[in-house]
Amino acid sequence: MIVRGLPMAVPAPGLPTRVRIHEVGARDGLQNEKSTVPTAVKAEFVHRLAEAGLTTIEATSFVHPKWVPQLADAEQLFPLLSGLPVELPVLVPNERGLDRALALGARRVAVFASATESFAKANLNRTVDESLAMFHPVVERAKAGGVHVRGYLSMCFGDPWEGAVPVPQVVRVCRALIDMGCDELSLGDTIGVATPGHVEELLTALGEEGIPVSALGVHFHDTYGQALANTLAALRHGVTTVDASAGGLGGCPFAKSATGNLATEDLVWMLTGLGIDTGVDLGRLVATSVWMAGRLGRPSPSRTVRALSHEDAEGQEGREAHKEQ
Repeated sequence: MIVRGLPMAVPAPGLPTRVRIHEVGARDGLQNEKSTVPTAVKAEFVHRLAEAGLTTIEATSFVHPKWVPQLADAEQLFPLLSGLPVELPVLVPNERGLDRALALGARRVAVFASATESFAKANLNRTVDESLAMFHPVVERAKAGGVHVRGYLSMCFGDPWEGAVPVPQVVRVCRALIDMGCDELSLGDTIGVATPGHVEELLTALGEEGIPVSALGVHFHDTYGQALANTLAALRHGVTTVDASAGGLGGCPFAKSATGNLATEDLVWMLTGLGIDTGVDLGRLVATSVWMAGRLGRPSPSRTVRALSHEDAEGQEGREAHKEQ
């Protein structure tokens, strides 16, 4: 991929020097695909992501196949990734899911809660408090075994059924997950309605509650084109973990208004321009997303992927034309 020295790195004051990208393309990105993605393709996708420099790659989810059929091959996929020198978190909805993950040697797991009653009912068929009670033994057992636990919290900024979500309501569930023993929280803008001021308000409220910013990650969807602006607001507040999906793949099978995740390539382009280190080779990452787009039979929604792959294609056409002269 030809970048011609761009973007030019111009650091901005008050931002971190390094950001850890929590890559969710292989799990969150693929879980909503209508046609089944072969296990071998998923495995190659994760391997390519690792070769591009991503160090945390969410591999799969140990949920019941009835709920997320696309991830029914978790037991077959995870062993194909065991030799990779990267962190491979997996989602576990309950103790049965934890048992399945631990049996395969998983050392990082995640539970997924909701800040709203409507989404808790749709996603987990429980109230918010009932779901927290279900997660408690999962987190307790995982921590007892030295396993890192991430807590996903959906609908932090808005809910398709309930509308605006009060900040104290989100803080309450975050506090419960931290008290339960979660090592980190991922604040999810599941339907992509957040704006920078809202992000800053929530992060400030969490700090006032005593939840350290080092324990927080952000997970933005780009439904209204706000994902990068919201990410920058979070970085200015001290957040250094950002969820993103290669090629902008993803959505949410339980929230139909949720469109694609923040594209990892778009995130890396912005961070590179801010002089923030990610360890990611953008050219390899773009090539990986172009490859996966070919397997899925549609172009990547990532603007950076489209820009760089178009540029590369134009360069190839020019080289071919030169040969013919």
